[in-house]
Formats: sequence, structure tokens, C-alpha cells
Amino acid sequence: MGRIRTISVTAGAVALAAASSILLPTSAHAAVACNETALIAAINAANTAGGGNVVLTSGCTYTLITPHSSDGNGPNGLPVITTAITLTGDNNIITRSTALLTPAFRIAKVAGTGNLTLKGNVTLNNGKAATNGGGILNFGAVTLTASALTGNTALGKGGGPANADIAAPATGATATLTGSTVSGNTSVGRGGGIYNGLRGTLTTTSSFVNGANTASQGGGIAAVDSTATTLTSTPVSANHALLAAGGIYRLNGTMTVTTSPIGSNTPNNCTSSSPAVPSCVG
Repeated sequence: MGRIRTISVTAGAVALAAASSILLPTSAHAAVACNETALIAAINAANTAGGGNVVLTSGCTYTLITPHSSDGNGPNGLPVITTAITLTGDNNIITRSTALLTPAFRIAKVAGTGNLTLKGNVTLNNGKAATNGGGILNFGAVTLTASALTGNTALGKGGGPANADIAAPATGATATLTGSTVSGNTSVGRGGGIYNGLRGTLTTTSSFVNGANTASQGGGIAAVDSTATTLTSTPVSANHALLAAGGIYRLNGTMTVTTSPIGSNTPNNCTSSSPAVPSCVG
């Protein structure tokens, strides 16, 4: 029978292995457990840390049953975003509960110091704001990449995302949508889908603003005294206004529309805008 050889590991080798493990990349993030409490704790921790990436559990619907922040703009389902936070999803929904007696609150508010990014098919749904921004009220920066805002409501302006009206000298709000969808949102005021307010900047690329977004003016989009509104490969269709401009309502500001058809909105597409919306007929 052959002899069994025993190989001993020296203390130095152990120390080297430990040191190597310390130097390994630490970019991986554990997914946030699929419940409201864990999501709120993760966002609070990211704010406290000065920003961060919050990874959502694949396929999870995070249902919010109560607001977790409130101020002069009303209650918010999530803590106010005060730093640069990314919600990295994999087919996720963050929604206000439909249960009876659930209080009204928007899903998220982004402060002037905040920067919120949604990526990886994250949908914000069923927010209900007593003021502006049923889905997101933005005073800072918002980026949606392959994500969506659906079925949100504002009693003020901006059923989905709303770039807040911000007077000088403060920096205007910015919203950037790429490969994203805004649909089925409602506002009592302007901008059923999206509101781009005073000194705001809105940029959309390869996105959709459609599916019965509804408002008094600008069923799809309202840009009012904004700095710039730039639509590229973003159809605005099948939206509705109670007064006029079922597609896009524009009042002042720079607007650029490129390969972005505006049609099948009711009662018309862009009537009453001043100046006219580029490339819009009716």
C-alpha cells in the first residue's frame, strides 16, 4: 500500500491567501430582500453613505403600504433621494399598494442634491400625489434606462415624472430617459405623462410616451418655461387632454423633435402650444 503524503500549509501561505482575499474586487452587491422594509433600509443606508447602488431581487414586486418621507410637497413612498442612488433591477416593480385605506403618496422624490437612476426594467407604479409628480417629483437629476413609469396620478402637474419648477439661481431639474416607457399616467394639471417645468431639461431617446396618459393640457408631455426638451426616436401617441394638446403642450423654451412621431392623440396633438411644437401636425 502506498504511503499517504500530508502537505502542511505554512503560516506564511495562510497569510498570503488572506491578503489575496482582501484584495479581491468588492463590486458585487447582495440583492435587497423582496419586501418594503428591506428596500427602505437599503435606500436610507445609501443616502447615509453618500450614494450607492441598490440591487433589487430579480422579479420582485416591492409593494409600499405607507409613506416613508414627507415634506411641503407631500408624502413619498421612498425616502427622499438626497445623494446619487442607482436602483438596479431585473424586471422589478415598485408600487403603492392597492389595498383599501392605503394613503395617497407618490413613489419617489429627488432633492436638489439627489440623483436617481433606474435601470434594468424597474417600473414605478400607482403613485398618487396631492401635488406634482405622481411617480417622481424631481428637483435634481433622474435617469431611466430600460425602465418605466405607469399608472401614476398627480393632482397637480406631471402624472409620471415631473421636473419641478425651479427659479433662478438654483439649478434646474434634469430628466433623461433611454429605452423607457411612460404610459397610463394622469395629472389634473399639465403633463399627464411627463411635466418639464421652469428651467428643467428633458431628454428622451428610443422611448415611448403613450398608452392613455391624460392631463388638462399636454396629455403626453407638457414643457412649460423649461430650458430644453429634446425628443429623439420617442413616439408620443394615444394620449388625451381634457382641453387641448393631447400629445405635447409647449409654452416657451427650446424644443427639438427628431424622428419622434406625434399622432393619434385626442382631441388634437399639439394645438394651443406657443411656439409650435416642431414636426407636430394638428
